[in-house]
Amino acid sequence: MNQAVMYDPTTTGAAAIPAAPVAAAPAIREPLHAPVAHLVRGGVIEGIHYGSVVVLGADGEVELQLGDIEAAFYPRSALKPVQAVAMLRAGLPLDGELLSLTAASHSGEERHLAGTRRILELAGVTEGDLRNVTDMPYDPAVRDAWIRDRRGPSRLAQNCSGKHAAMLYTCKLNGWSLDDYLDPAHPLQQAIAEIVEDMTGQAIAQVTVDGCGAPLFSVSLHGLARALARITTAAEGTPERAVADAMRDHPELASGAGRDVAALMRAVPGLLSKDGFEGVQVAALPDGRAVAVKIADGANRARVPVTAAALVRADVDPVALAEFAGEPLLGGGHPVGQVRPVRALDPLPRQ
Repeated sequence: MNQAVMYDPTTTGAAAIPAAPVAAAPAIREPLHAPVAHLVRGGVIEGIHYGSVVVLGADGEVELQLGDIEAAFYPRSALKPVQAVAMLRAGLPLDGELLSLTAASHSGEERHLAGTRRILELAGVTEGDLRNVTDMPYDPAVRDAWIRDRRGPSRLAQNCSGKHAAMLYTCKLNGWSLDDYLDPAHPLQQAIAEIVEDMTGQAIAQVTVDGCGAPLFSVSLHGLARALARITTAAEGTPERAVADAMRDHPELASGAGRDVAALMRAVPGLLSKDGFEGVQVAALPDGRAVAVKIADGANRARVPVTAAALVRADVDPVALAEFAGEPLLGGGHPVGQVRPVRALDPLPRQ
């Protein structure tokens, strides 16, 4: 690949979970999803959310699987920590808040816009060089304020602008072209694809375009969990560890105030987590325990409690996860039921 990689694992220390040889790409098929959450109203199952769940132990072995964890799927923004690792390996010199923003699906708050402007300034480029789509802020309250102020959609407000600014910065540092940085054949995207395969341990099954306009790589749910586990177990001084530390130290920069993924990282010490559109979430702990979730219908009301239940199965204290147990179903304005993970995700008896 035509890339200027500035990371050498032989000198900075490799991840505690070692890279496996890259396996064949996952099969592109209709996923064999299973029930993962029930909508229980008045003691009766009113609806069912289907999906897939994987729980990895600290040794990287699969401890629980529901549905189809090996079929090709699109991780959407849950892959952003891996993309950030790839950019660091290619020389991106960001850390702290700006690195967290690089891996963000942000809410469009002023701090997110200011951070993205700062990355563009460091790169010596402008908002006009961004190639992500224009959009309003992702957070409903922030978006409503924009509408009241008669502010329109912009590339800066779009939730992936931090990643795109970092992509431009990486290109500028390596002398790569800027206008076509979203082309899958561009050296930047080729470098990212290489790291996606390295971190997930499998070849990419398919490449398409994500909502923001960037290339989107299809892997398996199992591969996604494996990648985040490698990031959280990485040694000090590695790009993986830098991404993990930045996102854990600044979860609101990677998401936003009031977002469930930021609250989850605050609630569980050492946890790294990232959500993605269409019901995707991945989370991992420093010892390599990891979970990944895909809700077939993309519903957030199932994504959150299923992720929490999977983390309990990974031996996270259920008390720390109580607020993520599932939103109530209302009848006449009063709780009459709940979105509840299926019994296969019930906690195991503690030894």
